[in-house]
Amino acid sequence: QVRLVESGGGLVQAGGSLRLSCATSDPTFGDLAMAWFRQAPGKEREFVAAISQFFNIRKYADSVKGRFTISRDNARNTVYLKMDSLKSEDMAVYYCAAGATIADVTTRPDFWGQGTQVTISS
Repeated sequence: QVRLVESGGGLVQAGGSLRLSCATSDPTFGDLAMAWFRQAPGKEREFVAAISQFFNIRKYADSVKGRFTISRDNARNTVYLKMDSLKSEDMAVYYCAAGATIADVTTRPDFWGQGTQVTISS
């Protein structure tokens, strides 16, 4: 079991920026593809961004392309999600996820974090 702990959520004005972090103490972090998902009230959880464990291949949902950036620091066992130009529709609980491959983690992750709330004020 890989334990993932998100942080960095909070209240931000529309148009502002926020950086989420997801850390683990699991030594296999470097072997895992990582992703971020989000779930807004009354909506299903949706894929946001993913990054592979090798070559830093990245994938993004169309709704966040050009505004969000996923990155990872294997030395710190941490994956980040930098969110710029935030909109009201970005407000959600953001979840970190891990899986064996980037294809797996975007569709059926093996491990989930507990989530961190992102609130956008107009």
